[in-house]
Amino acid sequence: MAIESKTISLEVPVHGESPLKQMLGIIARDPLSLLSTVIIILFILMAIFAYQIAPYPEEGAGKTHATNTMLVPSQEHWLGTDRFGRDVLSRVIVGSRSALIVPIGVVVFAILIGAPLGAIAGYNGGWIDEVIMRVTDLFLAFPFLLLAMAITAALGRGLNHAALAMIISWWPWYTRLVRGVTISLKQRAFVEAARAVGVRDSVIILRHILPNIISPILVQATVDLGTVILAMGGLAFIGLGTQPPKPDWGLMISDGRSYILKQWWLSTFPGLAIFIVVLAFNLIGDTLRDIFDPRQYQ
Repeated sequence: MAIESKTISLEVPVHGESPLKQMLGIIARDPLSLLSTVIIILFILMAIFAYQIAPYPEEGAGKTHATNTMLVPSQEHWLGTDRFGRDVLSRVIVGSRSALIVPIGVVVFAILIGAPLGAIAGYNGGWIDEVIMRVTDLFLAFPFLLLAMAITAALGRGLNHAALAMIISWWPWYTRLVRGVTISLKQRAFVEAARAVGVRDSVIILRHILPNIISPILVQATVDLGTVILAMGGLAFIGLGTQPPKPDWGLMISDGRSYILKQWWLSTFPGLAIFIVVLAFNLIGDTLRDIFDPRQYQ
């Protein structure tokens, strides 16, 4: 999802303020960024406590009620029911676990794989850099969603296989990002000083390189989360991700697409959930980009 860059008025930070405090202060002064942060936090809390929040947790998990099929939104069922009589609100709440928590895990594991490889390649150069980057380029040669679909189809349908396929498809982006930043950082005085006193390369990478690339990684990860949520929803939509009766926003949209003209609520509300979360991640990612300005590393 492409979001136009917005301009944020940044105040000069007070001397001695921590970077975290500066970041929180800037977000708090920008209403759109603050709203996006609140939305993300609320959705994450909803995913964590899904079964405690859902009005009908058993229906959210997949229990059917043949007498309550296709009920319109009402006081008893705020978002209506589906063709199996399951409460749509409960399905949306419980489905946030696979639709939100799993993509967060995908991005985290992609960073854990890609960032160290990028740091090693950028710091050492030579044949090590060539080997790592040629493998990275091999993965980047394929559209990530197409590669994820192929891997999931080979491994078998299911949420775990879809998540693994997304990790395999996504880590090269962080390898390329971190390599570029590392090449810039290894020329800095503090790295040269560490080399001069005999600090081992592995220690320099862990203690001096990786901590200094957190900012661009954080910006990239925040933006990537929206894309991964869409991709995971797409895999569920075509039947490669979460399998019924387990709930998932993409799967719910797929189930309701045949009834969109009359039972519009079946696809509308999970679609809105995806739209709101992806938009929030893109907006907060745009704000973090303005704060940290990763272009300084290019």
